[in-house]
Amino acid sequence: MTVVLPETLNIADRFLSERLREGRGDKVALIAGARQLTYAEVHAAARRFARVLAELGVDPEQRVLIGLPDVPEFPIALFGTLFNGSAVVMVNSLLKVDEIAYFYQYTRAKVAVVHADQADLFTQAAAGARDLRHVLVVGGEQSSGKVRPFEPLLAGASERSDFYPTHRDDAAIWLFSGGTTGRPKAVLQSHASFANTTELYASRVLRFSERDVTLSVPKLYFGYATGANLLFPFSVGGTSILFPERCTADVLFDQIRRHRPTILINVPTMVSAMVNHPAAREQDLSCLRFATSAGEALPVELYQRWKATFGVELLDGLGTAEMWHVFLTNRPDDVVPGTLGKVVPGFDVRVRDDDGRDLPDGEVGWLWVRGDSRAIAYWQNMEKTQAAFRGEWYVSGDMVSRDPRGNFVYCGRGDDMLKVGGKWLAPGEVENCLLTHPAVKEVAVVGVTDDSGLVKPHAYVTATSVSTTLGDELKAWVRDKLEPYKAPRDVVFVDSMPRTHLGKIDRGKLRKGG
Repeated sequence: MTVVLPETLNIADRFLSERLREGRGDKVALIAGARQLTYAEVHAAARRFARVLAELGVDPEQRVLIGLPDVPEFPIALFGTLFNGSAVVMVNSLLKVDEIAYFYQYTRAKVAVVHADQADLFTQAAAGARDLRHVLVVGGEQSSGKVRPFEPLLAGASERSDFYPTHRDDAAIWLFSGGTTGRPKAVLQSHASFANTTELYASRVLRFSERDVTLSVPKLYFGYATGANLLFPFSVGGTSILFPERCTADVLFDQIRRHRPTILINVPTMVSAMVNHPAAREQDLSCLRFATSAGEALPVELYQRWKATFGVELLDGLGTAEMWHVFLTNRPDDVVPGTLGKVVPGFDVRVRDDDGRDLPDGEVGWLWVRGDSRAIAYWQNMEKTQAAFRGEWYVSGDMVSRDPRGNFVYCGRGDDMLKVGGKWLAPGEVENCLLTHPAVKEVAVVGVTDDSGLVKPHAYVTATSVSTTLGDELKAWVRDKLEPYKAPRDVVFVDSMPRTHLGKIDRGKLRKGG
């Protein structure tokens, strides 16, 4: 199954301007608290921002860094950058100064768009950024050096009358790998990738329509949300709900009560928080057609608790920055708990051994995937580009197996898999087992090298309450349900898990002792 795309393709035109040509200009595109913006309003603002960039000397292909929370100015800046033919670099708005400085230097962004609440840190980091010319502050009031307020520039600009005719293979958005060690590396994704997966996954599998209203747990800078809470609804004239505050179960339940979304974009950590909320069974989630889950493995136990609590289907799936979005997924009418579901039509996924040979069903191997959403490269990292991108294939660091029905089971990252006593251990299997214990809220199993140089599984656990005997109880719980060698040698209780810049559990930090 192939999506035919024109050689000249600009996704700002495809996802935004087309809605006006279809007569949907008056349809509400964004809901952000009391603010509502129509497609025509988003379009006009994005066109003006494209003019701002041109007047600031930002050329096509140059980078514009967006470090905003989820406010309407985020999609305005994103689409305006694309209209200008420039590339979008999305980063977490809550970064520390040294992290911001890294992204400035690494991406060579010419302009940064940030929020007044975090402007001090982004401005401080800009002092040593040689290529950065301007920091535009949403909600800012004064100009000083590189810093200029966003709103007056936008209000004073005329609308750009056209879009830059980018090639479908031009870089559109820079995503960042979710690795748990070292600095994030940029994944260059083309205009074609975003159009391709939106058609194959959002339209043909999830059946997005103009009646859909989306709400997302991950923020827009995370590629999973860029798609599911912006490009997917915008591709059909739907509506996206945005909120800037940190996502909690209380915030999410409030957003659902106020705006009644039809699709919830979720992650396992928040699934857990929602089902563990004291008022979970009092919540009305009947507005949801379904919820999706990605970013981390979804344990069977957590899926079952979600269904029992809310009665809403939860679709687990797998995507990567290197393929932009989801290419393995459960379907609304075909869910197999504990699996990632089947291949999205238009992609090809294989399970292969260390030598690249296909493995039979039931055996664990490396995930290989190909399709027309494959990234261009890792920026400034030829070694990793050559290792990961082999011809038309992307070779993931994930290990999976496939059952006879074509459902894929996630076994863990290759560097997270543990060899214990000469046998492979998948941390996810142990984590899923521990989550069935009523005292366990969240868990991560990692390999820790002991004094003899042997790798042993250790479990880091957040619990509802901790007793002096709970650690031994959890070890016995695993020994009783799985092979004894899979039981954690130590159980460490923590108040919260360390997180990467994408919000995933930082297993590298846990391996170093938390």
